Amino acid sequence: MRATKRRTTIDEVAELAGVSIKTVSRVFNNEPNVRPKTRAKVLESARELNYRPNVSARRLAANRSFVIGLLYDNPQSDYVTDIQEGALDICRREGYHLLIHPCRPDAPDFLEEALGLYSQSTVDGYILSQPVSEHTGLTAALREADAHVVRISNQRREHSPCVAVDDKQSAEAVIRHLVQLGHRRIGFIMGHPEHGSSHDRLEGYKEAVTKAGLPVLDELIETGRYDFESGYACAHRLLSLETRPTAIFASNDHMAVAVLTAAHEKKLDIPGDLSVCGFDDTPMARYAWPPLTTVRQPVKQAARLATSILIDMIKKKEGITNEVTLHSELVRRASTGPVPSKVTV
Repeated sequence: MRATKRRTTIDEVAELAGVSIKTVSRVFNNEPNVRPKTRAKVLESARELNYRPNVSARRLAANRSFVIGLLYDNPQSDYVTDIQEGALDICRREGYHLLIHPCRPDAPDFLEEALGLYSQSTVDGYILSQPVSEHTGLTAALREADAHVVRISNQRREHSPCVAVDDKQSAEAVIRHLVQLGHRRIGFIMGHPEHGSSHDRLEGYKEAVTKAGLPVLDELIETGRYDFESGYACAHRLLSLETRPTAIFASNDHMAVAVLTAAHEKKLDIPGDLSVCGFDDTPMARYAWPPLTTVRQPVKQAARLATSILIDMIKKKEGITNEVTLHSELVRRASTGPVPSKVTV
């Protein structure tokens, strides 16, 4: 009969490291106030003894699942992929698992599904990414359930910590760039009308156009859905105007690539006849032809911060940051250039 290999105990790790059992536990729970030298000694002793913490015992002792839930919509987007990677960075560092949970805010059982993860102690708290983070019913229900929640959203709400990205200011930077190139008739394709980011970017567009001394014209503003198909339809309408725009700013890269496609079909040179800008700096922005001028958002950084804040909340740390705003970067590429010389400005 094959002998069962004996499992190393926490007592043996403590004895080899010359510390208390409580200190070993604090190291593996990533608790503060452990000297770096002591932490390193404990981890080295654990490696030497091939020690693996008993997950069930750890959860029972701490009264936590050590699992964080990430609720998101649109699982195919690059935005969600970056959110996952950023959250995982912190979860791995802090000894947590990440439960990624796609959901549909418009589904009839959406609230019950989301609340069930917390009520069944499956997760210790939630990271809500856009647009799930803007669902007022969900945030109210989670607050009533006394759940730990951090939102990635530009919509500030009382008693709801959030990490925001400056969409409005970023959109203004795009318009300033186009105005500096001489463009005066700038089209704009708004994102999904139910997403807060769409309205922030629209507001940034309008403010920058106004500051440049230009009129905000309804005929130059179209509403898309953050996908290629809607961007393509919006682009065709803008490019079919009697006096078409000399530049188009689309609220994300998918719609901006659709603008490039529509422009190529009309035999327009980019950027000789038309300048095009996107938003998000997804891989397609770099691979498009010509490569897209766009806005690079610190999405992974936002996810890392949100996860760190959430874990601090779970650990009941004091002085937790309730609101953080991150800044984006305008990335200039070959899809934007000076206004066509034949256009009167």
